[in-house]
Amino acid sequence: MNLSYMNDNYADIRARIDAARARAGNPDVRLVAAVKYTDAEHIDYLTQTLGVRDVGENRVQQLLEHWDAVDRTGVRFHFIGTLQSNKVKYIIDKVTMIHSVDSLSLAKEIDRQAAKHGLTMDILCEINSGREANKSGVLPEDAPDFCRALSAFPHLNLRGFMTMAPHCERPEDYRKFFRETFCQGLDIWRENLHNIGSPVFSMGMSESFEPAIEEGATIVRVGRSLFTPRTAPNPQTNQTE
Repeated sequence: MNLSYMNDNYADIRARIDAARARAGNPDVRLVAAVKYTDAEHIDYLTQTLGVRDVGENRVQQLLEHWDAVDRTGVRFHFIGTLQSNKVKYIIDKVTMIHSVDSLSLAKEIDRQAAKHGLTMDILCEINSGREANKSGVLPEDAPDFCRALSAFPHLNLRGFMTMAPHCERPEDYRKFFRETFCQGLDIWRENLHNIGSPVFSMGMSESFEPAIEEGATIVRVGRSLFTPRTAPNPQTNQTE
């Protein structure tokens, strides 16, 4: 299979990330490749040939399939999708960070499984910035108390915040959701948690990572734009990329 089209896709995304970083004052931004739409061969090309180090998984079963099939040399796995408490045990020793923590029951199970493995798991608080009833994430007004509760678990390391903005027609329309999450996250970090250092902000996907970076994202989750040949139509937009 000829995967050389991924060279151009990756180069284009890196150039766009760098341009957005320049507009934002050159913050550090990590690219997490969302691999929901692809297979082991494409992942290996991305990580071992192109040098992408961070891979984001949306589904536990797919993560387990990829785990056994890909070359994991130098690769960090993130879990970026909705996570059920009864599935935590399958991924706790495989992922670097869980981006989608949105309930105390889930946090309790992550903490319990991490303790079993002698780990401290990096997590992000997922905020439902668009207040969408069909989306996961805590509501913005509930986030401060939720984060204080998360910080009490001994085997969890709250690193920051994740949001998945509502689908918008134009890239600029995403900006307000990212700005609100960034500003609230900073307030929580500085005033409620008294943490040292800067929080992580996981915001922005294929259609929105540029305004996300300009509004404070330190991680962007890009999938379709990496793995779709330029001559083929993109798959239908999915808000869990």
